[in-house]
Amino acid sequence: MKKTAILFFVLVFGSGIVSAQNKKLIDKVIAQVGSELILLSDLETEYNYLKSMNQASGDETKCMILEQIMAQKLLIDQAKLDSIEVSDDQVDGQLSLRMDAILRQMGGDEELFKQYYGKSVAEMKEIYREDIKNKLMAESMQQSLLDNINVTPSEVVEFFNSIPKDSLPYFNSEVELAQIIIAPEISEKEKQRAYETAKDIKARLDKGEDFGALAKKYSEDPGSAQNNGDLGWVKRGTFVPKFEAAAYGLKKGETSDIVETEFGYHIIQLLERRGNSIHARHILIKPDITLDDLNKAKAKLDSIRTLIVNDSMKFETAVKKFSDKKSMSYNNNGRMTNPATQTTFYEMKDLPPDIYFAIEGLKPGDVTSVMETTNETGETRYQIIKVLTKTEPHRANLKEDYSRIQNFAKASKKNEYINNWVEKKIKTTYIKIDDEYKKCPNINKWLKNNN
Repeated sequence: MKKTAILFFVLVFGSGIVSAQNKKLIDKVIAQVGSELILLSDLETEYNYLKSMNQASGDETKCMILEQIMAQKLLIDQAKLDSIEVSDDQVDGQLSLRMDAILRQMGGDEELFKQYYGKSVAEMKEIYREDIKNKLMAESMQQSLLDNINVTPSEVVEFFNSIPKDSLPYFNSEVELAQIIIAPEISEKEKQRAYETAKDIKARLDKGEDFGALAKKYSEDPGSAQNNGDLGWVKRGTFVPKFEAAAYGLKKGETSDIVETEFGYHIIQLLERRGNSIHARHILIKPDITLDDLNKAKAKLDSIRTLIVNDSMKFETAVKKFSDKKSMSYNNNGRMTNPATQTTFYEMKDLPPDIYFAIEGLKPGDVTSVMETTNETGETRYQIIKVLTKTEPHRANLKEDYSRIQNFAKASKKNEYINNWVEKKIKTTYIKIDDEYKKCPNINKWLKNNN
């Protein structure tokens, strides 16, 4: 299980981030690109990841990895020269996004996370802050180079015609889907119950009872309750706005009034503050979703579906008006994104079983009945799905697959442009490579006018 967790950490953060100890154990510099250094540990970490996935083949793979790292360092070096900046908010956002993805695989259990990695979520964020900042800087530099790259219809046709007929990709039956998701609304009665519970706990704290003991007994935050509510050291931008405003407004040792957020009712205590970082703990009381709340949400979505199938409301309009704004599909008119391909196309065989059977006999334009589903934290939601497109198995062609071929053509053009940029930039950038790696077959272009 630990190996699986480590591999997932690699996938989420990038294969260059696995062990905080590697760079301490191996600190030999094997290359320099401008002002950017490449350590042997950087190379070995990438290689060991590919090896664990059975995708490594000795020195040839290491040479390929080195060249990829050097290209990234070239982008970072140029980004610094061009004064391209990455804000703390961007870095915090990426750290939270990626860390949350790992936690979802662990059921949101921060203690389990700490057991696997030997450090808390907050500590891991600080360890990899600079790595993520550099990654975002390289991406920003590359984006600035490629922003204006587009392909004309004639270029799409030319690209398609350049592919040998026997090499054209074969597409299995695929669908594009859109969804509306309804979250149950918590009743005012239940909100009041949770608030009164939090109010009672606050009164006990005011009388001198131990914060940690009450957090351990009553807090409904699974990640911190067993640790006396301790959230560890975190930087600004980690918490939701209301929680953060209250926490950063406290003095050392001070306890907040009751703070309401989307998660429930919090009581926060500030333990310590260092500049932009705080060490806090909290007690969370969550209002419960009742069976009546669930039934109301299901009935509401069924009524929305009726409006859609009777042509009284467009599906896209219903998405904007009723769908859960937290769902990834909300800002894309309800279109669902395949997490495996990051496109809107799903092969039928790759669909979750409940969705597969719900749409199996439907035609484009049809809408499923209301289905029960769960979000990433296991909370119940209700969903309807519209079939947007549905294809039969076929060989790629311009008529059915123009948008996809257009994307392939654009990606090819961007790849060619960035490769040309790298080759030009090499000529004016200081580059040094350890003698051991000068034997790599494709490294010669990096050595021209250098060493």
